[in-house]
Amino acid sequence: MAKKSIIAREKKRRKLAETYAEKRRELKGRVTNPELGMEEQFQAMLDLQKLPRDSSPSRGRNRCVLTGRSRGYYRKFGLGRNKLREVIMRGEAPGVVKSSW
Repeated sequence: MAKKSIIAREKKRRKLAETYAEKRRELKGRVTNPELGMEEQFQAMLDLQKLPRDSSPSRGRNRCVLTGRSRGYYRKFGLGRNKLREVIMRGEAPGVVKSSW
């Protein structure tokens, strides 16, 4: 199981990303807009850099909902490989069956 502080840090990053999503989208649009002058684009780039680093959605890490494990994560289920196997064996994952031949 991941440390509680790591899990809390990821929750904080996710919340910051949601808070600043609209402002980041607007600033990125101004930076890439060719109709604006170079000074306005440069100022938009500086404003974008002044936002908190953790407000970028790419800094987030996918983690298992149950354990917080970051590696071996399956997006479709939101679980790490270990817990996914346990859930599948109990028959709680919809549409998944153990293969046999």
